[in-house]
Amino acid sequence: MQIVSSNAAMQRLAKKWQRAGALIGLVPTMGFLHEGHLSLVREARKRAGKRGKVVVSIYVNPTQFAPTEDFSKYPRDLKRDLKLLRVEGVDTVFVPDDKEMYPDRRDVPARFSTYVTEEKLSQTMEGASRPAHFRGVTTVVAKLFNIVLPDVAVFGQKDFQQAAIIKRMVRDLNFPVRIIVAPTAREPDGLAMSSRNKYLEGDLRRQATVLWRAMRATKVAVKKIKLFSAAVLKRDVKKWIETEPDARLDYVEFFDPETLVPITEVSPGTHMALAVFVGKTRLIDNGRL
Repeated sequence: MQIVSSNAAMQRLAKKWQRAGALIGLVPTMGFLHEGHLSLVREARKRAGKRGKVVVSIYVNPTQFAPTEDFSKYPRDLKRDLKLLRVEGVDTVFVPDDKEMYPDRRDVPARFSTYVTEEKLSQTMEGASRPAHFRGVTTVVAKLFNIVLPDVAVFGQKDFQQAAIIKRMVRDLNFPVRIIVAPTAREPDGLAMSSRNKYLEGDLRRQATVLWRAMRATKVAVKKIKLFSAAVLKRDVKKWIETEPDARLDYVEFFDPETLVPITEVSPGTHMALAVFVGKTRLIDNGRL
């Protein structure tokens, strides 16, 4: 397994693979890997084929964090990550630093001043709750596509809105890469796997399952009534979340899974997404009702 930290070196390697006719599969991550990430790696291997190459990028991207968010405290353990990826047979791990990805972006005049912005799908849910978040996501993913030159890139459904925005960016800007969205990996009690789960100590870990419980309760309610007011369901979800003493709803939304447009009447097949603070840890989840 190769470890590459230079943009230029990664591009040279990718072009070498292309000349040899190898398909390239990319799994972008921010590290502190868990089974959910590893399931994406396996999907990338399946899509690239035995003769293909799988690249995992590990980079905690500063431009998708607000000043009040947990960038400096985001969990990191590169040694452990590399060990896990070796076991999975990953070909290359791309681990750039900030100077490589955003040269002197804070200097005046900055050498980095170009960003990629999606203007429709990014306005609701995570985009409304975390302004500028998706600008950071689309910018870093566009850079990774230009550096790694993948034929296929794999993302997780846990970040449903993010995956939809990346798909739109690829379509609108004609990136020659196929986007695969793999199912959300969950713990046995339903909690969606996330690097931020590390923050959940003591009873907070149990309370965190309230997202999964709220989604299941909502699905049962919609299945019984068939057509349910979104406003009423939002109030119900808030009540379910607040049954846990340390849980606070950030948002819940019901929307069309293709357009991400919020809807007022919820029926089976509608998609649901929510963000909840459990203690100081912000968790997200989503699912089809």
